[in-house]
Amino acid sequence: MGCVSESTRPRRSLRPRRLRIAVALGVLLAVVAYVVVQYVTGGKGAPQCVVGSGNNTYRFTPEQASNAATISAVGTSRGMPERAVTIALATALQESALRNIRYGDRDSLGLFQQRPSQGWGTEAQILDPVFSAGKFYDHLAKVPGYSRLPLTVAAQRVQRSGFPQAYAKHEPDAALLAAALTGRAAASLTCTSGSTPVRAGDPAKVRAELRRAFGTRTVAGGGSAPDIAVPVRAAAAGSAGPEGATRGGEPPGEGSRDGWELAQWAVARAGTLGLAEVTYAGRVWSAAESQDGWRTAGSGASRSDEVRIRVAR
Repeated sequence: MGCVSESTRPRRSLRPRRLRIAVALGVLLAVVAYVVVQYVTGGKGAPQCVVGSGNNTYRFTPEQASNAATISAVGTSRGMPERAVTIALATALQESALRNIRYGDRDSLGLFQQRPSQGWGTEAQILDPVFSAGKFYDHLAKVPGYSRLPLTVAAQRVQRSGFPQAYAKHEPDAALLAAALTGRAAASLTCTSGSTPVRAGDPAKVRAELRRAFGTRTVAGGGSAPDIAVPVRAAAAGSAGPEGATRGGEPPGEGSRDGWELAQWAVARAGTLGLAEVTYAGRVWSAAESQDGWRTAGSGASRSDEVRIRVAR
């Protein structure tokens, strides 16, 4: 038999092989995207939180909710207005997706990606959400007219980011969070436990976190008692904060703004602190029935002068 030259030998088509590679790559990218989404937002049956109502909502994880609640509480305890809280939350959404991460560009760390080398604090301090939020507000308060500036401009004056316009896309979600966590939007934030069992909490730690976030308060119940009563301050409607901005009046007929700030802080932190129930102004949220959100409480739980928190045992 004669030899077949290279020029006349049939060549196997590369198209099927390339198609298989493309399909495999597409499947891999889809799996990676799915894993990322599950990590950030929680998969089916995972605990999650939601703020807002109707089509105007933002869904996020209990970890993100806990950090958002801390950022808000630190701001209001310093007398900062709701606008300042919105700016801080939008900044943290952009910088870390409201996660207290231990990495970033160069030596950036934490919720706001602050850098120890630039004088923001030690690594341990920056990874403390209360400290890092406080440092952000310290710098924001020095920005003249920050409450009247576009959010991107105010945030950039603090952060000095390479992508200052990136903060803008987070403003709607940050505004929803700020309205709930400063108490202006009553019963607008809730969290579900999903299929995850409620873990036991430590009453002493809950009291300590309340004091760290909101400053000195008289908290009823002590020691290992699982029931904690936090008094609600009687604040004048429309009281002014820094920059001349106001926190606004009280939700009509639904308790006070101060009360809803405390109550929704507790719900947002329920997963990290092991809270079983939060009751305020005739409404109750419970981990056992968290899918129902804020429900009407019994007649004996209609007090609006205190927020009652029950720690899971």
